[in-house]
Amino acid sequence: MKRRLVILGCPLLCVGLVLFLVWQDYRRFADRPMTLPPGGAVLEVPRGTTLQGLARTLEARGWIRNAFYLRLLGRETGLARHLQAGEYPIEPGTTPRALLQRLGSGRVKQYPFTIVEGTTWRTLRAKLLDSPVLTHRLRNLTDAQVRQALGIPWPSLEGAFLPETWFVTRGESDLDLLRRAWQALRRALEEEWRNRAPGLPLHTPYEALVLASIVEKETAVPEERARIAGVLIRRLQRGMRLQADPTVIYGLGTRFDGNLRRRDLRRDTPWNTYTRKGLPPTPIAMAGRAALHATLHPAPGDALYYVARGDGRHVFSATLEAHRRAVRRYQLKK
Repeated sequence: MKRRLVILGCPLLCVGLVLFLVWQDYRRFADRPMTLPPGGAVLEVPRGTTLQGLARTLEARGWIRNAFYLRLLGRETGLARHLQAGEYPIEPGTTPRALLQRLGSGRVKQYPFTIVEGTTWRTLRAKLLDSPVLTHRLRNLTDAQVRQALGIPWPSLEGAFLPETWFVTRGESDLDLLRRAWQALRRALEEEWRNRAPGLPLHTPYEALVLASIVEKETAVPEERARIAGVLIRRLQRGMRLQADPTVIYGLGTRFDGNLRRRDLRRDTPWNTYTRKGLPPTPIAMAGRAALHATLHPAPGDALYYVARGDGRHVFSATLEAHRRAVRRYQLKK
């Protein structure tokens, strides 16, 4: 009887020892850093990826030594059912356990996409379609279809997106990015409109956006925005034409060759504020939050004219005679 117990016990003991050693090896695997490139790596997890497929991929790359162990760890921790697609930066020293926690957290790699103040819709659209990170839904949509998809009630996409640096994940669509920028612009415009200065000759938030786009294009000097806005507001109040060069350039479109001539100022378009009174029918660019604020909080004063000095700044004048002197000094001489 004892001999039979010994005969039966020895294999069980061996099996138990093997299982114990495997368990210990598995525990070391779970909390030992993976074999990554010296500077770390980026792991892309496509949609529909299973833990089994991921484990095989990592083993083939040499990041882990046992795909079965990773699958077992995923089941033990419950993270096998929570893998989220995306790109994940993996730092040196990351363990398999930490990797699964990262993949379950959704903290994916993000890429900056900047909408620059003063960018036109045509330029922004081209930049979006050139992005290697975004999925391009815009390619097959007209401007009218984009407005409809985003719920933009205005006649143009010009000015409809807030200039800012947005962070996107690989595979996010350009339309999703525009939706975020549109919603941010709408919130910013509504807030600035609620807190606007009294007595402005602007009747709707959209009119404020149109004027803000001109302010944005007229100066890149932060402290000049409110002064430029003050001049334009006073001209509107007095029924004077705005005579803003950027509106002429916008109306010329692709015909503008970089040199604004006198005949261009006389070429009538809906945006030419030399030939037409009042505001243009649409914005001429994307206006930033600072330009919106300056437009709705213009600086007081008596200036009705300004001319570029050639160094990015402007000379402001209260009379036409003083303005002509400034033009002769800074423009005609040049």
